[in-house]
Amino acid sequence: MTFLPSPCELRGLRDLPGCTTLVSLPPEIDLSNAVPLFDRVMSAVEARDDRLRLLVLDLTDTHFMDSQGARLVEDVRRRLRPGVRCVVAADPEGVCSRVMELTGLRRDVPVYDGLAEALAS
Repeated sequence: MTFLPSPCELRGLRDLPGCTTLVSLPPEIDLSNAVPLFDRVMSAVEARDDRLRLLVLDLTDTHFMDSQGARLVEDVRRRLRPGVRCVVAADPEGVCSRVMELTGLRRDVPVYDGLAEALAS
């Protein structure tokens, strides 16, 4: 029997030097899992308290995202305390980049073409 990862679980969560937290999101984000994912991201952010300065949302391995995924990113950005930056790493040719472009989210959240570029920000 093959066990598939839960669509409501983060793929990864790492604290990095420089008060940076990297959150890797699952392969699909839609209406069925956006709210639980938001709760998990915010729990991770709140656990870091005042140490967090940069939150990197990794969408490089997310191959499907609808407007609920864009809403997730926007809601996370809005809930961050002042002084904390939120950036996104996404495949420039992927669905996530396109959804963020179409919804206008790229105006408010920096989107980088890869994880290395986002972490260097």
